Amino acid sequence: MLKQITTADLLNSLEFSNTKIVDARSVDAYNGWKLKIEKRGGHIKNAKSIPAKWLKYIDWIEIVRRKDIVPENHIVIYAYSNEEAEKVGERFLKSGYNKVSVYKDFVEEWSANPDFPMQKMERYKNLVSARWVNELISGGKPAEYDNDKYVVVHSHYRNRDAYLSGHIPGAIDMDTLALETPETWNRRSPKEIETALEKHGITSDTTVVLYGKYMFPNNDDPFPGSAAGDIGAIRNAFIMMYAGVKDIRVLNGGFQSWQDAGFEISTVDEPKVPVSEFGVKIPQKPELAVDTPEAKKMIVSPNAELVCVRSWPEYIGDVSGYNYIEAKGRIPGAVFADCGSDAYHMENYRNVDHTTREFNEIAEIWLKNGISPDKHLAFYCGTGWRGSEAWFNAWLMGWPKVSVYDGGWFEWSNDPNNPFETGIPEKLKAEN
Repeated sequence: MLKQITTADLLNSLEFSNTKIVDARSVDAYNGWKLKIEKRGGHIKNAKSIPAKWLKYIDWIEIVRRKDIVPENHIVIYAYSNEEAEKVGERFLKSGYNKVSVYKDFVEEWSANPDFPMQKMERYKNLVSARWVNELISGGKPAEYDNDKYVVVHSHYRNRDAYLSGHIPGAIDMDTLALETPETWNRRSPKEIETALEKHGITSDTTVVLYGKYMFPNNDDPFPGSAAGDIGAIRNAFIMMYAGVKDIRVLNGGFQSWQDAGFEISTVDEPKVPVSEFGVKIPQKPELAVDTPEAKKMIVSPNAELVCVRSWPEYIGDVSGYNYIEAKGRIPGAVFADCGSDAYHMENYRNVDHTTREFNEIAEIWLKNGISPDKHLAFYCGTGWRGSEAWFNAWLMGWPKVSVYDGGWFEWSNDPNNPFETGIPEKLKAEN
């Protein structure tokens, strides 16, 4: 059995930078959901999220190292059960970490005392677990929900096979093209959005739960290997929020989380039940979307930033990122918010199980890059999908003024009069 530490011991260890606290509960508990009898939701301040669920992955040690946890650290692990914490602790020991302890009083003592520091994601309730969705569709009243109208939406891009091959029971499917146009990849007109939402049975007062699924896509899928996946669900969520849907929830980890939880899977082609009217004028939240004229103003504003959510080769102009975009480069002055390896991946914003990356880590990287919540931020990528996912992360964190530059590099580069840059920015050269 691993060494057990008391609450007093843990409080004392917080003063030492060599101590690394590991939250082995689910990412949903870490974000803020109260899944047991804890008095406060969230996690011990500065704890790192390494769920016991991840022990099954062969690259577990790479996940740990990515979080800057090294063998020289004193590791303190807590979970809902002592057994779960012990399992994670044993893996640390087998991986060469010698100073490992378990804290078993998180629920009874730490969460119960308002003087002990904790953190949570500001809008954690908009990122839900598979268990929450299962309770909803089973007729229950899950936490943080007080509506009587909901629709579960399986999002995909021109690939109903992703839906018909297995989906959450009762979920309807929605092609991302219902809300955006393939000519520009921008959101459709207010009237078109209104018609699409009404056809899918969605009003402004409907709680909409969105998720995506990873599988082999059609050959023209803009995100190969994804069948739109979670990013397609978030893209739809952005446009729905822009339109005026008041309660948007995204299933954290998408269909993968549903499968991992072992819940029932349906292949029934659920009929859509149209509604007569959406209920409010679209858009209700126009500030969520930035178009090119405003993007140009943001470039020269000291109180705004265009945030480039692309890969490094795209950012410096080595590649355009897409076979239908010829121009290479970036919008002048755009701040880099590295998406990952290429235009078709967002691994820097995801965990190994497709859940969203620990929000503290994303915020830390952004702040180092000069992306801060005190400015108006417009996230963009090639066409809007990756920008939407980064925007959603910032919105979940409660950052006050965040938008998506919907046109992105595709629209910007189509106008030869718009300036662009290539190469490594001088500022980054100086820092390195």
